[in-house]
Amino acid sequence: MNKKDLSERDICSKYITPSLINAGWDLERQIREEVTFTDGRIIVRKKMVTRGERKRADYILYYKSNLPLAVIEAKDNKHFVGAGMQQALEYARILDIPFVYSSNGDAFLEHDRTIQEGKKEREIPLDQFPFPEQLWERYKKAKGFNQEEEEIVTQEYYFEQDGKTPRYYQRIAINRTIEAIAKGQKRILLVMATGTGKTYTAFQIIYRLWKSRAKKRILFLADRNILVDQTMANDFKYFGDKMTKITNRKIDKAHEIYLALYQGISGTEEFKNVYKQFSQDFFDLVIIDECHRGSAKEDSAWREILEYFHPATQIGLTATPKETKDVSNIEYFGEPIYTYSLKQGIEDGFLAPYKVIRVLLDRDAEGYRPEKGKRDKYGFEIEDREYNIKDYDKNLVLEKRTEAVAKKVSDYLKNNNSRFAKSIFFCVDIEHAERMRQALVNENSDLVVENSKYVMRITGDNEEGKAELDNFIDPASKYPVLVTTSKLMTTGVDAQTCQFIILDANINSMIEFKQIIGRGTRIREDYGKQYFTIIDFRGVTKLFADPDFDGDPVIVKTTNGDIPVEEDEEVSGGEGEFEGEHEPETGNGEGFPPEIPGGGSISETPAKYYVNDVPVKVIHERVYYYDKDGKLITETLMAYTKKNIRNEFKTLDEFLAKWKETERKEAIIKELEERGILLEELKDEVGKDLDPFDLICHVAFDMPPLTRQERANNVKKRNYFTKYGESAREVLEALLEKYADEGIENIENLEILKVPEFKKFGSPIEIVKRFGGKKKYLEAIKELQEEIYTA
Repeated sequence: MNKKDLSERDICSKYITPSLINAGWDLERQIREEVTFTDGRIIVRKKMVTRGERKRADYILYYKSNLPLAVIEAKDNKHFVGAGMQQALEYARILDIPFVYSSNGDAFLEHDRTIQEGKKEREIPLDQFPFPEQLWERYKKAKGFNQEEEEIVTQEYYFEQDGKTPRYYQRIAINRTIEAIAKGQKRILLVMATGTGKTYTAFQIIYRLWKSRAKKRILFLADRNILVDQTMANDFKYFGDKMTKITNRKIDKAHEIYLALYQGISGTEEFKNVYKQFSQDFFDLVIIDECHRGSAKEDSAWREILEYFHPATQIGLTATPKETKDVSNIEYFGEPIYTYSLKQGIEDGFLAPYKVIRVLLDRDAEGYRPEKGKRDKYGFEIEDREYNIKDYDKNLVLEKRTEAVAKKVSDYLKNNNSRFAKSIFFCVDIEHAERMRQALVNENSDLVVENSKYVMRITGDNEEGKAELDNFIDPASKYPVLVTTSKLMTTGVDAQTCQFIILDANINSMIEFKQIIGRGTRIREDYGKQYFTIIDFRGVTKLFADPDFDGDPVIVKTTNGDIPVEEDEEVSGGEGEFEGEHEPETGNGEGFPPEIPGGGSISETPAKYYVNDVPVKVIHERVYYYDKDGKLITETLMAYTKKNIRNEFKTLDEFLAKWKETERKEAIIKELEERGILLEELKDEVGKDLDPFDLICHVAFDMPPLTRQERANNVKKRNYFTKYGESAREVLEALLEKYADEGIENIENLEILKVPEFKKFGSPIEIVKRFGGKKKYLEAIKELQEEIYTA
């Protein structure tokens, strides 16, 4: 067979793979073919969920399992040698791989990314591909590794049979950290979006440094008990009895891996400065999880610990690096050596996309001013002023507002068959969370009768609620379902199956906002969790518009040196407490209004007024969507679609030519959806039963639209079917009706012949025979499509 006639796969098997084996690359351990390294972006079409294209490299070559050295893009021999280079370079950039190759089976084109100046590309004969040791020596020279550094860098990952292995971005974070430490860097910052596996990444870093004996005693610090306990039980379980948790004043120095709640070794009187029982040089490595939570502030408890153990290498892990006048992660740790953003996680399909529903209540829009002399339900005279959304549930409680929120969300869950979708309600404070719990119980009394844990408050002051936190997190546990909270669940709660996040708290901090959104970004397809919905009652999702939302470092500039409470929340409490739950006390110190002794006049001013006779109703609701870059679409869908379609196709003729030349129209539809065009949602906004072709022509190019039924009727009027025999004609007529009902995508697929409506015509093979074979059947379908789209 002529080489030009071979497929790309044949070129790989007959030419490229043999060349690699002849160059000494081990087929089992070092050569991986068709390596898929992303999951494909999740595309939500109403309730239909599909995956976009996965990124896949033809070859990745590894020096060791954790050290990829080369990526190769193969093409068939009709292409020139370098035809795949640009695609290969893009993959190499994403995967952080130094050597890049393109081949068509005649030769290799090499691009050396380690060369800073000079000739970066050269052509290599097919039989002269570099040996593994040659590429490793070139990489080693570019990095300047000595023998000791090489031993650290080449230490393998921890690998467990049938266990998880690092994703590509985790590998990059691990390898860059190991290389930096091998070269002597003492302060390192890793930025990884919530839900991307920071703790697993930390484990692999610790394992490789510990196994190579580059670091012998390690301290892992977190700010919540649940984070420490989850870490020990899950990602760190390999360390077994080599690992211990610091839980009291008695320090056991016989271990190698130590985990601690930072308050448990520094923050309270009981445990004041326990960490000083260790010598300053006891630990070789200190890792600080969620290091945005005050760790970089110079007078914080974290900073005291970091300064005390200053001889150790220190790694900060965060989803949201903090920069203010007084607080700086970057000043302390240096610029991040790697950033994996929320935007990239959604694009790769490792994080769940979201949609946003903003709900406006009348009292939120109009405000509330009490009439002169009005008293609240407990007899307090309400201060005469204008109250607005910033006051509600903080200074003044409109009880019917809480009821309206609970009813709106409960109705939405009922109407969308989602009553058992796990949901978190973020409230202003503990007392607000309790009132929201009560309102949800009343709205869902039928399910509460079945199980009282259907609705629960999980806050730092409530032991019963905290005891159910693990059950809420556990995907296999049915209850609790609806959970109210304030601060406790903003971070460190790995709620993998959380499908609804309800925002009824005033959040002004980008850091806190990102943390809350992170509760929904996990994907669990085995439990039906592929995306999540945010229901916003406070306009909080305006923060989506912030240019830093996509996961890049947050830069918060202050002019007076003050740090907003939400961003510099001091965390107190010792071992055994849940931290981060700091609501202002009201009334009797438990978050509830004071008791009024025997009626009488009340002159003191309460922390909150409680008003139960002011009606509240929903006046506006809008569903927002996000674009392909993870940004919220704030313009109308029609305007957004027109702008983006016109970016792809400058004129109507250009679009028509593309539509006509593409055999499978579904391919165009899929491509547009992957680019963020929301065709299903657009159909609802237009309000007519149009297929994608007419939607695009109408919205983007202002053409008068035809419904699918109108197009089908036009085909019938033209007597198009008379050219076929009766047996073929009745199949085509049925396909045309199928188009009118469901759209073009279905009639293109041979699987359509298996649906019940076509059984009367026989099996798919028998149906195709009516046309004289598969080729003629496909030709008939192509002609039918042309007829459908003839004006």
